[in-house]
Amino acid sequence: MNYLFDIFLISISAALINNFVLYYFVGICPFIGVSRRVDMALGMGSAVTFVMTIAVFLSWTITTFILMPGAPVSSWVAQFFMPAEKAAGIDLTILTYIVYIFAIASSVQFVEMYVRKFYPPLYKSFGVFLPLITTNCAILFACLTVMSNIIGVDNPLEAWDLGRSLALGIFGGAGFTIAIVIMAGIREELDLCDIPAPFQGAAITLIVGGILAGIYGVYRGGQRPEKCPGGPSLRLMI
Repeated sequence: MNYLFDIFLISISAALINNFVLYYFVGICPFIGVSRRVDMALGMGSAVTFVMTIAVFLSWTITTFILMPGAPVSSWVAQFFMPAEKAAGIDLTILTYIVYIFAIASSVQFVEMYVRKFYPPLYKSFGVFLPLITTNCAILFACLTVMSNIIGVDNPLEAWDLGRSLALGIFGGAGFTIAIVIMAGIREELDLCDIPAPFQGAAITLIVGGILAGIYGVYRGGQRPEKCPGGPSLRLMI
């Protein structure tokens, strides 16, 4: 029961309370660039959610079995080249950024091939922004969050398993989708308004994004909790 409650808290936190875009301000590039129409925003949000889920799954697997100190695969390989005592404590966490970026890039490539084959109009509407999901810092942010809750915990029993990690990836992507769809709906209405020339285009978009973030901060009380109430530590790295 406590495990399901932890999953629930992580999901609500990632999607609403600690929304990646409106609270941590990551993933701003597609949030601004692909929010002109609701259908485009929904498609981009779905693609980001899928990529984030796959990337989180890969990052958890690689971190748990290869990168973390004493990981089984790296320790088994290292014992062929060094004494067993040293091999048991080998630490490859220095490679996390490189490995995570490769995992994200491979996930994006898979999504790009799928969308180009089965949804050509959506692929054309994305333009350059679909390959740029590779550099979407929200996805790397999710991977680093998973890493911090595997390696960065004081009690190994509090380390996240695959279920908690996937909950963060899925609902973190859902929170991104909510934010970008809201922005797209507002921008569609703004197209019907008489906006002064200096504020047209990216300027009014950034202003609206700032207002949304401000309203969101007031809604959640402006506090920045370090832990989920009643659940495991949810350290979010910036």
